[in-house]
Amino acid sequence: MTENDAAAAGIGRSGLVLEEPLLWERGRAGRSGMSVEESGLSAVRLPAEIAGDGPDWPNLSEPEVVRHYTRLSTWNFGVDTGMYPLGSCTMKYNPKINEFLASLPGFAKAHPLLPESAAQGALRLIRELEEFLAEIVGLEAATLQPAAGAHGELCGMLMIAAWHRQNGGRRDKVLIPDTAHGTNPASAAMCGMGEVKVPLGRDGCLETATVAGLMDEHTAGIMITNPNTLGLFESNLPEICRLVHERGGLVYADGANLNAIMGRVDMGKIGVDVLHYNLHKSMSTPHGGGGPGAGPVAVGERLIPYLPGPRVERLADGSHVWKRDLPLSIGRLHAFHGQFAVCLRAYAYILSLGPEIRTASGLAVLNANYLQAKLKHAFDLPFDRRCMHECVFTDAKQKKRGVSTLDMAKRLIDLGYHPPTVYFPLVVSGAMMIEPTESECKEDLDAFIAALLRVANEAENHPDLLRNAPVRSLAGRMDETTAARRPRLTGDMGRGGDA
Repeated sequence: MTENDAAAAGIGRSGLVLEEPLLWERGRAGRSGMSVEESGLSAVRLPAEIAGDGPDWPNLSEPEVVRHYTRLSTWNFGVDTGMYPLGSCTMKYNPKINEFLASLPGFAKAHPLLPESAAQGALRLIRELEEFLAEIVGLEAATLQPAAGAHGELCGMLMIAAWHRQNGGRRDKVLIPDTAHGTNPASAAMCGMGEVKVPLGRDGCLETATVAGLMDEHTAGIMITNPNTLGLFESNLPEICRLVHERGGLVYADGANLNAIMGRVDMGKIGVDVLHYNLHKSMSTPHGGGGPGAGPVAVGERLIPYLPGPRVERLADGSHVWKRDLPLSIGRLHAFHGQFAVCLRAYAYILSLGPEIRTASGLAVLNANYLQAKLKHAFDLPFDRRCMHECVFTDAKQKKRGVSTLDMAKRLIDLGYHPPTVYFPLVVSGAMMIEPTESECKEDLDAFIAALLRVANEAENHPDLLRNAPVRSLAGRMDETTAARRPRLTGDMGRGGDA
């Protein structure tokens, strides 16, 4: 088999696919990998045991326990397993050195209520990371308190609302483009602001004239994702910022897609007033399955007084203290001082790269454009222009053969790849959003491209194959409609049931 043949076949190979029974199904009386008597705990009786219905522990030998959890671990797919091309939910490789640094006892075991004198290292890290983050995007100051991206959005909008109250009144609307992340309108609503939708321009970006027609004296400002969820840079952003400012509003930038512009774009000079980061997308933190995340926020000069408190301050002697006298602050947003371990990983990531953080973002953009150029003849490309860190295709060509984006995503599982983001952004019908990140080498990109081209060929010549995919995975195609309408949350999941 040649190298190209191997790539076209996909990285997945038929091998051991191990069905795993429940531990209680495997257990047998008298088979145990531990000895309670030898541990000195034989006299201990739990209340449930006294009543005659004690814990139902499965009786297993040590090899059975080890093999069970090892086999379960092979069911997982992660960025350490293979390419994870999720667009909008960046899943890039996280250097293991940063994991090691986050586990250092001096940080990992530090209690958040330590007195300032016993937490100087942690306080210095907080201050320096805030300074690094602000410098990377060209803003003046930052806070690490928000726990995740949507929390950062809320923080930013609370500051904008507070600024308006302090400067002459309350505005109750905010402009939100069609290409915004779904949490944007929710964050605005929690600050008492209604959403005003801003439609896309013909090239996939906002047009200044459209914003001008919607921005009035009741509008607090605009929430704009840049690059937007189509993977395109908002080229009219400087003019839009000037317009919003002239009409008394402020500009919030959703920084979820910062991986494309880290260290390359000065958001402060463009006119952005506040921006949140997703450290779990851009700066080395593992993410997925609900966490962990971190959503620091950076601001321009006018919003510094409104940042959440307390804030770390460096004294003349070099020591650090908590500054609590912040009369205009929106207050505390987090029980303690942010998602500290997540922030520590980001701190290590920034220090390890230094100015090369520009190279990381440049490679992310290069890889996405390489994918776009290699695939646009096989898949519909709704906006045929240079993309940033992710590219968006649709299933328009494959629909002619009755094959959907979901079918193609399922087929990629057979070929050993985690599917890309599907059906987002909502402004593009049948969307398939791919983000390779900067971490993937050309050989792996070529293998992924070959797999997608194989899927496109199968959609044309063997559409039934895709409609039944996946066929090589442990579980086949699920009935997603039934699962959503009648979820089965208890019982023998997947073992003879009807859900």
